[in-house]
Amino acid sequence: QVQLVESGGGLVQPGGSLRLSCAASGSIFRIYSMGWYRQAPGKQRELVASLTANSNTNYADSVKGRFTISRDNAKNTVYLQMDSLKREDTAVYYCNGQIDSVSGRRIYWGQGTQVTVSS
Repeated sequence: QVQLVESGGGLVQPGGSLRLSCAASGSIFRIYSMGWYRQAPGKQRELVASLTANSNTNYADSVKGRFTISRDNAKNTVYLQMDSLKREDTAVYYCNGQIDSVSGRRIYWGQGTQVTVSS
């Protein structure tokens, strides 16, 4: 069974920074892609950033130039560096991974971590 565990959320002032981490564990054969989604109250879950195994990245227009996705392959961990945070970045952030394991190739989700941008 594969698990994705997020950490690093919290409360930050506008203009501040946070770094989210997501570690994948379990009987993993291959990670095809990992990414971050977010869901604000009353809104649909949306893609924030994604990173494929061959290092292709994709960012939502609203975070381009402020957020950076990266990974540590040895640790099966993906990071989201969030700079110049705005109030509208407030949401629950979810890690997502397309992973091949003993259960086959599936999409996995983390439990979510709250990010609140407020003064």
